Amino acid sequence: MTADLREGGSWTPMQRAKNDAVWALAWVALAGTRLLPLAAMRLLGRTLGAAAHLLARGQRRTALHNVARAFPELGPHEQRALVRRSFSTLGELLGETVASLRPAGGPASLEVTAEARAVLAEARAEGRGVLFPSAHLGPWERVASSLVEAGIPLVTLARESYDPRFSRLYDRLRGARGVGVVWRSSPGAAARILRTLRAGRVLGVPMDLRSRVTTCAAPFLGHTAQTAVGPARIALRTGAPVVVGTAAPDQGGGWIVTATRIRTDDLGSSGEDAVELTARINAELSRRIRAMPHAWVWMHDRWAA
Repeated sequence: MTADLREGGSWTPMQRAKNDAVWALAWVALAGTRLLPLAAMRLLGRTLGAAAHLLARGQRRTALHNVARAFPELGPHEQRALVRRSFSTLGELLGETVASLRPAGGPASLEVTAEARAVLAEARAEGRGVLFPSAHLGPWERVASSLVEAGIPLVTLARESYDPRFSRLYDRLRGARGVGVVWRSSPGAAARILRTLRAGRVLGVPMDLRSRVTTCAAPFLGHTAQTAVGPARIALRTGAPVVVGTAAPDQGGGWIVTATRIRTDDLGSSGEDAVELTARINAELSRRIRAMPHAWVWMHDRWAA
């Protein structure tokens, strides 16, 4: 029997004790940082990221291997520097995310560029909803809430946490800012996805990480990677336009939200067409990650079989 609650399993007594301890530690950490100003949360996050780079040897090795794969033109010193920076950057972004859980004093919304608004408005005007592939790039949690604040009705597709308590925390983080969530394994998830698109809403789908879903082989950052093919199938079968959007760097050193429409008018609804659309989405996500590689999750084992 599986021990994964998401698959109808149950925890062993030892797993429950471990998961209870992790949850308690997370709860204490959240409570202890409740009164810290945002700048302090960012600094704390960067410090924790640097500590993780030093202590988490397995994740550091994975990150180094992935960076060497994606950027063979960089020397070993530059590759190590990029990995070190990515740990610190993601730690800082974690600090911002934790700060977002409190009612006041969290990070401000990101600017959704006029071009991104226009691309999404044009796609929504076609009346079939919009598929919005995205990535864990930069302040990805703030992208969703920033789109909603800009008047774009976004619903995100997400996988439940191994611990339902963290899923409820996730609901709190997004729900408080008007972001809807469809849990991928929940009863009726497929129907909710279709209703979201038929209502003309935007369905956000993270597609940059390896996941336990039906996949196809498609290039990602220059190398073949198993990638979720479901989003492409949904878009081609429903006729929903595809718009890739993520956080992106602005000229002042901060973050903005940008969006790019992916061509689909030359595709049908066959399996081969779904693979081709997945490759097009991956190409745009790869371009965006290469534009700010320090802000992506290189410690994720993306190319594992």
